[in-house]
Amino acid sequence: MTDAIVVEGARKRYGEKRALDGLDLAVAHGTVHGVLGPNGAGKTTAVRIMATLLRHDEGLVRVAGHDVRTEAAKVRQRIGLLGQHAAVDEELGGRQNLEMFGRLHHLGARRAGARADELLERFGLTDTGSKAVKQYSGGMRRRLDLAASLITEPEVLFLDEPTTGLDPRGRAEVWNSVRSLVGGGTTVLLTTQYLEEADQLADRISVIDSGRVVADGTADELKAKLGGDRIDVVVHAASDLARAAALLPGDASVDEDRRLVSAPVSDRMAALTETVRALEAAGIEAEDIALRRPTLDEVFLHLTKDSAEGATEGAAEDSAQGAVAGFTEEVAV
Repeated sequence: MTDAIVVEGARKRYGEKRALDGLDLAVAHGTVHGVLGPNGAGKTTAVRIMATLLRHDEGLVRVAGHDVRTEAAKVRQRIGLLGQHAAVDEELGGRQNLEMFGRLHHLGARRAGARADELLERFGLTDTGSKAVKQYSGGMRRRLDLAASLITEPEVLFLDEPTTGLDPRGRAEVWNSVRSLVGGGTTVLLTTQYLEEADQLADRISVIDSGRVVADGTADELKAKLGGDRIDVVVHAASDLARAAALLPGDASVDEDRRLVSAPVSDRMAALTETVRALEAAGIEAEDIALRRPTLDEVFLHLTKDSAEGATEGAAEDSAQGAVAGFTEEVAV
């Protein structure tokens, strides 16, 4: 079975700025593929190209089996897009919004109404279908946005930072909705700033930096790049941080704000026993000692540590806003 999304050597420039610089990406059918990267890494540019909102300069980009440059209309028939900002009309009710999107997609009045009812039930919004969207919670509004992007039952759905600004409850609601989509066979490409979100949802993750993929794998495979387990020690007195770091094995890191010392370990139980004994012998009081796996946050920071903040995409995309802003950026195309 071919991949739902294939990107090979994609490049995109804005004047002298390189938003994409040889991007390679493969997304398997029926999976959630997370795309992570610092601000300016090229994530949104990549999504806009795959969604046919921008043209790439070089390389191959295929979505749902079709070339986005030469078969853009066929790609649009098979994809949905949920952008970073709400696309629904706040004065209309949830059902009215979905009916409107259905009519815009030429479903006809009867089919648009039936599809609206299907999606309201699927996303747990049936009881609020007649309520004005301005009365919805943040999580409900994003679920309605997600429903709107599925009016045409797309094979591939692009979610560009779908939970930005939501509280933990709202994020959890959207996560459950995404899981149900994939269970039904939809392929999801997810860009996010929340590392926990990628850890929770993504079957595979690509880390993008400076317009190219710098790491790819499952969350566990990426975490393994930092060398397995770590031991964390929270000391009672900040003045003991340096001494505690010297007692831990390997190259220990220090977080002064949290009074935390952390170091990689190869033998979990031996490291724990030796650390406890060494701290007691040195007279260092520890408030907490824990063994853990590396977090995706640590992997992300390690892989992108040399990035300049806001490089490439931020400035480049500002100049391109007029070309892609507006209605088509926020709804299924």
